[in-house]
Amino acid sequence: MPNPVWEVEPDTANRPLLVHVNATATGGGVSELIRGLLGHHAAGWAIIGGDADFYAVTKYLHMLLHGRADPARLDDPQLMRTYRATLAPQAEWFAQRLAPGDVVILHDPQTLGLAPALYAMGVRVVWHCHIGAVVAPERGPGAVWRAFAAEIAALDAVMTTLPEFAPPDVRELFVVAPAVDPAAPKNRELSADEIASVLGGIGLTAEGATAGVTVTQQAPIPPDARVVLQISRWDPLKDMPGVVRCVIGLPQDVHLVLAGTEPNDIPDDPDGFAVLAEVRGVLAELSEADLARVHLVNISLTRPELNALVVNALQRRADVVLQKSLEEGFGLTVTEAMIKGRAVVASAVGGLRHQIADGHNGLLVDPTDFHSVRETLARLLDDPDRRRTLGEHARTSALERYTMRRLAEDYAKVAADTVRPAD
Repeated sequence: MPNPVWEVEPDTANRPLLVHVNATATGGGVSELIRGLLGHHAAGWAIIGGDADFYAVTKYLHMLLHGRADPARLDDPQLMRTYRATLAPQAEWFAQRLAPGDVVILHDPQTLGLAPALYAMGVRVVWHCHIGAVVAPERGPGAVWRAFAAEIAALDAVMTTLPEFAPPDVRELFVVAPAVDPAAPKNRELSADEIASVLGGIGLTAEGATAGVTVTQQAPIPPDARVVLQISRWDPLKDMPGVVRCVIGLPQDVHLVLAGTEPNDIPDDPDGFAVLAEVRGVLAELSEADLARVHLVNISLTRPELNALVVNALQRRADVVLQKSLEEGFGLTVTEAMIKGRAVVASAVGGLRHQIADGHNGLLVDPTDFHSVRETLARLLDDPDRRRTLGEHARTSALERYTMRRLAEDYAKVAADTVRPAD
């Protein structure tokens, strides 16, 4: 099993250290969040090692925390043995680099198993759980809390997006919203010419192709088309197949773009290929007219600057940004769209409900009600004044509440306020 590696090595001359630990340097909101955050506060960043069996377990735990998996699988002792056997030898790597009093932020279930060993070293241990479910918590999250009782007991503090996402009876709980960087390549202002150049260059709006981006479509998007966009990982909880079905019944000038990360580039998410195959299965069922209005964009993480620029251009080209998640811990792709002043239609679930005040800075929908989702999209597409007003309010609220500077201040407060109790 490989050792952890430093993505960003901390300055050991200034102790106590603050170190973030997660499972991957690229792909998904957590790695993007940490990378952006390190421009605003001094911290290290370590990436744990893992193989396919380990990531299969952690993906199951991820789904379980969302209330979308069978908790009976936890009765198989081999599952937790695989998880703990992967992390146990990696604790020695941290023991050689950390000292008592240092603060380690463990992100999500992939890293929680390190808590007992770190706690025993005298390190102050904080677990930041970015995910969770408020539906049937005893069935999903409750099973995780029981399985990880020893690890949770070794935590000095827990951070969550919503208080209901936290395990019960933790020593200290901090409720902290994620953030985005408005100046980052993914969010910086783009001119109309830049947007056209990026989207034409990848072949979405003109004949073309760019290494690192794969576009699947019948023909490029016409210049005068109205565009609905969803950007997500190819994850079952993002309901990308359901997004495809939303095109049925929308006006014929409306085109639907689904953009996601190339599954090969995300080792800790084994479901990507299956979801992408399901999306293609739905496409095969569409009429020729509807199929011509759906565009798939796969973006490789091997070219991060291009990745960020494509996402930025896609969101700025969209007339409406959709997030039809079945569950969502927070939903940073929505925050990014709000920063850009886009009109957003999002599921009334999880952290999306806390970002969007329905009718003020976006619209909330029941993700399981296809008719309602399509009707909401159609009405908003036909009302440019309302799109403009929602977008303006979205940008204002996001800039007030969800910037990296604010998040850096939150982490500094967590580090300062997390005190190891006397034995």
